[in-house]
Amino acid sequence: MNSQKKILLFLICFLFINTFHSHGQSTEIPKEERLAWFKDAKFGVFIHWGIYAVNGIDESWSFYNNYISYADYMKQLNGFTAKNYNPTKWAKLIKESGAKYTVITTKHHDGVALWNTKQNDLSVVKKTPAKKDVITPFVKAIRKENLKVGLYFSLLDWSHPDYPNFTRTKTKYKKDDKKWKSFTKFNFGQLKELSKFNPDLYWFDGDWEQSADMWKAKEIRQLLLKNNPNTFINSRLQGYGDYATPEQGVPITTPLSEFWELCMTMNNSWGYQPNDTNYKTVNQLIRILVDCISMGGNLLLDIAPKPDGTIPEEQTKILKGIGRWTNKHKEAIYGTRAGVPKEHFNGYTALSKDKTTLYLYVDNKPNGPLLIKGLKNKVNRIWVVGNGTKLSHKVVGKQYWSNVPGMLYIDVPEEVQDKDVTVIAILLKGKVGLYREEVKAIESN
Repeated sequence: MNSQKKILLFLICFLFINTFHSHGQSTEIPKEERLAWFKDAKFGVFIHWGIYAVNGIDESWSFYNNYISYADYMKQLNGFTAKNYNPTKWAKLIKESGAKYTVITTKHHDGVALWNTKQNDLSVVKKTPAKKDVITPFVKAIRKENLKVGLYFSLLDWSHPDYPNFTRTKTKYKKDDKKWKSFTKFNFGQLKELSKFNPDLYWFDGDWEQSADMWKAKEIRQLLLKNNPNTFINSRLQGYGDYATPEQGVPITTPLSEFWELCMTMNNSWGYQPNDTNYKTVNQLIRILVDCISMGGNLLLDIAPKPDGTIPEEQTKILKGIGRWTNKHKEAIYGTRAGVPKEHFNGYTALSKDKTTLYLYVDNKPNGPLLIKGLKNKVNRIWVVGNGTKLSHKVVGKQYWSNVPGMLYIDVPEEVQDKDVTVIAILLKGKVGLYREEVKAIESN
């Protein structure tokens, strides 16, 4: 090969390598594409299952906060049997609830893995009477129901000998690069194992104890998306996630993130606690779901199985009760977008994806017609979702000389009202248009 050809080949290789490195970070599938199904889903079921269900105590936090000794906490390994675990039954119940996805704890902060990890011996397979991987059959059952799969994983591991933190008052070490490197290798090893499940999303937790650099958050993201370019990650990865996860408190104002979900318990506990009977009612939870939908977000509602693998009767009833409502009103739930500002309707609203249908969620018994203000569009048709009954409407106060829309009143007879939340659909002529200007004095008539 002559010198000119060698130089040309060198330049081609240099340009290829340089282009690869400079564009390596832009090869991710856009977030809007990866999270498209998530934005349409609106409702998911969270599952907190672990050895903490044996004594019915706070998951991991009970020993971290010194409510119980670590040794006594770990004795619960002996009571985790999963003898009545039926993942097919779980999956069918989750589908019946109307949820489109589910997230299950693969490992909480206590470090106990629910799959057959090869990175250490602390798993329900090797340390409990269950003696089996409970994640694999669950993933298979959920996929059989055509639902999306999410895996919860705690970045921190208070049981691992090479992780620095232990309890609120005790640490294993302050700074030890060798131990931290060992723990990081362990963490990446477990994440590589979980990536073989090919989850649709990763739900991280515990990121607050270390920095992004310490966790190697950037590398974690690269690893997971390389394995499955369509997956995505929640916000708890020190700035390397895709969507926001407010917890327990319903957002008062619409979250800044376009993609978000509220994670919430049915009672006051994430894991199974038989003494916690302070359950929210089906009606309350449906209204919370509607609240999330109206702001363009999702609700991830938690269930907490018992150590034998059965789901408490109260939680089963709640999921079935929500399922009654979601099945009836599916057209006004899935694929909707955030509604109109609350100044226009005294309640929750949502819009169809093309913004030509406005949904009103009526969570009370109106004393008179419903009122919508500032709607510029003409109305083609109004009906009760899940019922089909057409409703009459009347525009009041529209002046021919003013651009200000009249007030739209809708009669909702008592016999068509849902026992929890009634949903009214308004088919508009064109995309929704709202009058948002200042109403001024008459200057010409």
